[in-house]
Amino acid sequence: MNDSVPLPADRENRLLASYAMHGEDSLGRKHPEPTHPYRGPFQRDRDRILHCSAFRRLAGKMQVFTGDMGDYHRTRLTHTFEVASIARTIGRVLRLNEDLIEALALMHDIGHPPYGHCGEDVLDDCMRQAGGFSHNQFALTIVEDLEQRFNRFSGLNLSAEVLAGQNARANKHQTENVAAPLLEVQVVDAADSMAYDAHDIDDAVQLGLLTIEDLAKVRLVDRALRSIESKYGNLPPKQLRPALVHELVDLQVSHFLEYNVPRIHAAEGKTAAEVREEGLRVEEEDLFTSERRELEKFLFDNIYRHARLLEIRRSAGQRLEQLHERLVKEPNRLPLRFRQRASGIGPIRAVGEYIAGMTDRFCDVQHEFLFSGAGPLADW
Repeated sequence: MNDSVPLPADRENRLLASYAMHGEDSLGRKHPEPTHPYRGPFQRDRDRILHCSAFRRLAGKMQVFTGDMGDYHRTRLTHTFEVASIARTIGRVLRLNEDLIEALALMHDIGHPPYGHCGEDVLDDCMRQAGGFSHNQFALTIVEDLEQRFNRFSGLNLSAEVLAGQNARANKHQTENVAAPLLEVQVVDAADSMAYDAHDIDDAVQLGLLTIEDLAKVRLVDRALRSIESKYGNLPPKQLRPALVHELVDLQVSHFLEYNVPRIHAAEGKTAAEVREEGLRVEEEDLFTSERRELEKFLFDNIYRHARLLEIRRSAGQRLEQLHERLVKEPNRLPLRFRQRASGIGPIRAVGEYIAGMTDRFCDVQHEFLFSGAGPLADW
C-alpha cells in the first residue's frame, strides 16, 4: 500500500474520541478475514448491508402509509436513510465512529415484515407457538443465516460490534446486569425516534389525515411553529409543512446535543469498553422527554389509529394470516430453501421467515398465487 494512503486506524485515532468504538479494537468476525488496506471493518459492514437483497427490499415495504394512499410517503428504505443521516450528524459532533453508526442505521429495519407494524403484530400472533416474531431479532437471522454472500458459510459475516448493536435493539428491555450498549448504538436508537416523529407528521399532513392546525395543539409542534414564524414570518401551507418537518428534526437534534455533549465529552480518556461498563448513556432532559411523549401519543391516537389506516391494516393482516396458515399446512408450497429450513426449525417459524422477508407487493402476489392452486411459491 502506498504510504500516502492513511490506514483506517490512523484516521480514526486523529478524528475519534477515546470513548468511540475504534475499528482496531473490534472483536472481529465469526469467520476471520484479513484486514483491508484502506477500509475499516465498519466501512465493510456498511457496504455489505447496503448491497444485500434484504436492504433493497426495504423500498417495497411500507413505513406507516401504504401505496394505496399515494406515493409521496416514506418507505422503510427512505426512513432508513433519514435515520442514518440524523445519526451521523449526532455522531460527528460527539466524535463517535460514523462508519459504525451508519452500518447500524442501515441495518436497523431490515427485519421488518410487509405492511409495517401491522405485519409484525400478525406474524407475532401466528408464530406464538414458535417463540413469536420480532423484526429486530429477524434482522439478525437475515444477516447471519438467510443472506448468501460467501461460498463457505451463510450470512454477511458482520463484525461482532454490529451484531451486538442489533442484539441490543432486540433485547432493549433486558437491562438488568447488562452493560450499556456502545454509544454508537444508542445514537442510532435516538435518531430513529427523531426521524419517525417528524416524518410521520410530514406524510400525514401531505395525505390529508391531519392539518397543521391540529398539530399545533401539541407543545413540541407549537414550539417549532413559533420558531419558524420568528425566522420566516407567516409561510404559505406548501412551504410551512416542509419547514415544520425540518424544524422538528433540528429542535430534537439540537436539544439532544446540547444536553449530551458536555456529558459525553467528559468521558474523554476512557475507552469504549470502559464507558460501557460504567453505564454511560445518552439521555434527554425530562421536560423534552415529556413533550416528545405527548407528540407520540398524539400521533398514535390521530395517525396510527386513523380509520383509513385501520381498514388497510385489517385487510393486509388478514392476507398475512391466511398466507401463514395455509403454508404451515402445505409447506411443500414453500421455495426450496425454506422447505429445507422448515425441516430444521419447524414450519411455523420457517413460514414466518419467508413471509417476513417479502415486500408488500410480493406478499400480495404470492397470496393470490397460493390461493389460485398453482405450484410452489417464488423465492424472494
